Parts: sequence; C-alpha cells; structure tokens
Amino acid sequence: MYMEICLTGFTKIVGGLYSEYGSMLGQGILDTLFMTFASAAAAYIMGIPIGILAEVTRKGGIRPVPVLNAILGFIINMGRSIPFIILLVAVMPFTRIVAGTTIGPKAATVPLIIAATPFVARLVESSLREVDAGVIEAAKAMGANTMQIIYKVLLPEALPSLIMGASLATITLVGYTAMAGAVGGRGLGDIALRFGYYRYEADVMLVTIILLIIMVQIIQSLGHFISKKIDKRGKGEN
Repeated sequence: MYMEICLTGFTKIVGGLYSEYGSMLGQGILDTLFMTFASAAAAYIMGIPIGILAEVTRKGGIRPVPVLNAILGFIINMGRSIPFIILLVAVMPFTRIVAGTTIGPKAATVPLIIAATPFVARLVESSLREVDAGVIEAAKAMGANTMQIIYKVLLPEALPSLIMGASLATITLVGYTAMAGAVGGRGLGDIALRFGYYRYEADVMLVTIILLIIMVQIIQSLGHFISKKIDKRGKGEN
C-alpha cells in the first residue's frame, strides 16, 4: 500500500515535470550526449597514439627511449593533475579561438578534449602494459617489427581492457559535462544548476541526477558487455 502511494506520487511528479520541462530536459540530454561522445572520440584519436608511444618507449618496452618517455610521462601527469573546473576557466581564451565562443556544447568540447586526452593516454598505456610479455617475445622471435607488434599483438591482446578503459573515460566525461554546464556549456549540468540550485526546484535537480545515473549505468554495462564478448582469455577459461 505504501509503495503504491509512493509510486503514484512519483508518477505525478514526473508527469508534471515532463509537461513543464520535457523539451528542455530532452535538449539537455542531447547536449550532454554530444559533449560526452564528441570529446571522447577526439580524446581517443589523440590519446591512443600518445599512450602507445608512452608504453613502447618505456624502460623494458619494445623500443626504449628514456628521454622521450620521460617527456611524455610529464605531459600526461601534468594534464591529469589539473582539476577540470580550473582547466575549464584557464583555457577559455583558447576555446574562444578554436570555437569562436566560450558558451554552448561545441565550445565545451574543447576543454573536455584537453582534459580527457592525457587520461585516455594513461588508460591506453596501462592496458597495453597488461599484455603478456611472453606473447610479445614470441612475436619478436618470429621476426615481427615494432609496428607489427603494436598492431597485431599489443592492440588486439589489450582490446578488452581498452574497451573497459573507454567506458571509464566516457563515464568520467559525463561528470565533466555537468561541471561544464556551470560555465555555459549547457546540458543536464546546466539545468541542474539553473533550476535545481538557483531556483530551489529540488524535483528538477532529482530528475537530472537520475538521468545522469542512467547514462552512466548504460555506458558501464555496455562497455562491460562488449569487453566480455571479445575477451578471448575469458572464453578460454569457460
């Protein structure tokens, strides 16, 4: 009985919110998805080569280059150490040059890409490091060159871990988009701030939180499902 009353009340609240804020929330979802996946795609385009280079050039790697590895490590660590909200404000002049504005989802992707690229690079490096050294040595013994080892051994073997890393990076970006909303990036974070915080509309705040949680759960579940499907080691154990 109590559950029925609660469910009825919740349904009424959601129905009222949909009629009043439905289109706005729908646009907020689209803006959040755009910022998340556009920045994730760009971050992976730039982060994968950096991560591969960092792994290959490390001490004990396929092609050790200590000086280059130290430089890459410094850049990656420096990028990861800056809190996103500070980075967001610090790169505004650069964002204006690139996007022509500092407001809106397109502009928000600039700091999102800058923040995500070193994070992605470190995830890629960690995933590649998990590959069994014996497999790499076997490839070397068969005469494979560096590029062949990277593309035919390292990346295929690390693919399940790379996909899990991609879901982690995407989830992190969902959180970053909420912060981007605080400085005009729009999306669900902007709605939560304007209506939930400034106007004290707790129901709007609650709905945006629920929508963000749903997004995160879908991304996490999808990443886990795909990773499990292509994990040859897991199949071998079963």
